[in-house]
Amino acid sequence: MRGRQRVASKDHIYKEGNPASVRLPIVKPAWRRSLWHVVVASISSFLYGYHVGVVNETLESISIDLSFSGNTLAEGLVVSTCLVGAFLGSLFSGWIADGIGRRRSFQLCALPMIIGAGMSATAKSLWGMLLGRLFVGTGMGLGPPVAALYVAEVSPPSVRGTYGGLTQIATCLGLMSSLFIGFPAKGILGWWRVCFWVSIIPAAALALFMEMCAESPHWLLKRGRSVEAEAEFEKLLGAVHVKPAMAELSKSGDEPDTVKLSDLLYGCHSRVMFIGSALFALQQLSGINAVFYFSSTVFESFGVPSYLANTCVGICNLLGSVVAMILMDKLGRKVLLLGSFFGMAGAMGLQVIAASSFISGLGAMYLSVGGMLLFVLSFALGAGPVPCLLMSEILPGKIRAKAMAICLAVHWVINFFVGLLFLRLLEQLGPQLLYSFFGSCSLLAVIFVKKFVLETKGKSLHEIEIALLAQGTS
Repeated sequence: MRGRQRVASKDHIYKEGNPASVRLPIVKPAWRRSLWHVVVASISSFLYGYHVGVVNETLESISIDLSFSGNTLAEGLVVSTCLVGAFLGSLFSGWIADGIGRRRSFQLCALPMIIGAGMSATAKSLWGMLLGRLFVGTGMGLGPPVAALYVAEVSPPSVRGTYGGLTQIATCLGLMSSLFIGFPAKGILGWWRVCFWVSIIPAAALALFMEMCAESPHWLLKRGRSVEAEAEFEKLLGAVHVKPAMAELSKSGDEPDTVKLSDLLYGCHSRVMFIGSALFALQQLSGINAVFYFSSTVFESFGVPSYLANTCVGICNLLGSVVAMILMDKLGRKVLLLGSFFGMAGAMGLQVIAASSFISGLGAMYLSVGGMLLFVLSFALGAGPVPCLLMSEILPGKIRAKAMAICLAVHWVINFFVGLLFLRLLEQLGPQLLYSFFGSCSLLAVIFVKKFVLETKGKSLHEIEIALLAQGTS
């Protein structure tokens, strides 16, 4: 009998002092019930990664076929137009997610990705390609914030971090898929069109499979549809957990909201908005997307082929994301963020040393390439997957969708300018000064996380909201 009790104690939490003086076990919700729903939602992250990387190997053949080869401005527009669309999609994602629900938002984000991919695949001119990339970008901007919201709202607290890591892994798989599918583009005429056509398959799968997934109970309760919220909780957690989950959700006050934009920027929610926006700003000012966009240039300067460079970066990104997923609910979000930003600062230090006059030849090559791979690995361990998950956890329920939209809009704006100005600043300031700036931003992020970021591991969304309020008044 004692042996059975020991086994049960690993999976149960006991409460004492009930009226019958009996110790009642509270079984943790089974993670398997909600896994399918999170996996389907992660398809949006896969599409995001795929469309970020799809022009990496294909841009040269696209420019030749569409007659803008050698026009660096046009080539830059093929990349950056997608970011403009992503900014617009992200900016309105909160209002869309609150208006039509999380499931319909996923299906809506799939639509411009299907249309835009078809337009890009059949483009006969630069303008046709740019219009297609703009459409795709709006879907890219809408998907990630809705995915972060959905994962936070349908996951049991004990595995919410792990599930949040799944979306980052999906992004890495999307990037690597676009890389491998794009390899033949330089040797097979018109292959780049196939690369765009292929992306329609996961987009259509997202729209179709989301029809079979649960709607967020948080959103349903905000809409006054409590009976439907209970049904979705039963689908996600099991019948025994419906009443406790509904009671917990009712405490958080997820009533229909009338929050104005001014309330988010200047009102009682301004502190949490500052944390979210600053964390995304520091993530981008660390230089991560400059590394993603231009890593092949650095590798090629040392004679390393671009396909090998992109493969190495992709493997490091995927490896770090898998480790982060495993550790997210063990070490916690804050520990991963601190270690990640500190590692990124150290990696940029290696880049600064490699660019100095003290080291040259093979030594400089090993330091520069090693530093770049260490930077990507460190990013994937925390600074990549944690901010989106953390924001979806610490933002109060009634403002979560709209606040997430604004925070991610900050991300896209800085992402755009880092990608636009990196090469020009590299020429004017030199690698030592520019990499020192990126490293300093990573160190600043360490200080910021230590001071402002709250650990959310294993807590319900309501408990996190209470803890954040207490932190703000202390």
